[in-house]
Amino acid sequence: MTDTVPPSPAMILVQPQMGENIGAAARAMWNFGLDRMRVVDPRDGWPNERAVALASGAGRLLDEAAIYPTTAEATADIDYLFATTARQRGLTKPVVSPERAMVMAREMIAQGQRVGVLFGPERAGLENADIARASAIVSVPVNPAFPSLNLAQCVLLLGYEWVRATTEVPGEVMEMAKTRYANGIEREKLGDHVEDMLGQAGFFFPEDKAPHMKQSLRNMWGRLPLTLADVQILHGMLRQFARWKDGTNRPS
Repeated sequence: MTDTVPPSPAMILVQPQMGENIGAAARAMWNFGLDRMRVVDPRDGWPNERAVALASGAGRLLDEAAIYPTTAEATADIDYLFATTARQRGLTKPVVSPERAMVMAREMIAQGQRVGVLFGPERAGLENADIARASAIVSVPVNPAFPSLNLAQCVLLLGYEWVRATTEVPGEVMEMAKTRYANGIEREKLGDHVEDMLGQAGFFFPEDKAPHMKQSLRNMWGRLPLTLADVQILHGMLRQFARWKDGTNRPS
């Protein structure tokens, strides 16, 4: 796995204590297309059945995970190393957000460098000796009264930022349920139908204000993001009102 430059950063789990957390971390990685897992001295040995159980569909990452006895060996081929920690460690290093870290990772990997991210044991996090190997620290703006993040949560957070750094993620997408937005003529006919019904009901009063009232209604139809289905429903409602008014659709 280390013979060629990877297209994504290596997620390096240092002395993880529970197989379940390794499996959950693998699942979090694969959610965002990260497939370079390295594991340093797992407490419960390797392979680990509990890790496989929690990995679900991401078991391939565990099959291909590289196992190392020490952090030094796991990071020997890494050109730029990030260390995740929520605590001040008294070390002089750049401290970056997860977002900035993954933007940096994208840029360095594009230049042919190998990038890794260190994650510490669940209970106490990384030791200073491991953090000292890193080029920069990744710090998450968590609640200072409760800064502890689960291993998989931390991996998930970095994975999400990796996708944001490497993929165009739209801020909003409209899902059209078997319809489309209404076009100009469809809006125009809806406006005609509404005006006709309101005119019959005596809504446009006094008469000298009718043009302004109609213009305001047209402005409302133009402003609303109406779909064809919306327009059809509104036409149906108006037709039903007309039938009710004429007494042709009243309950017996």
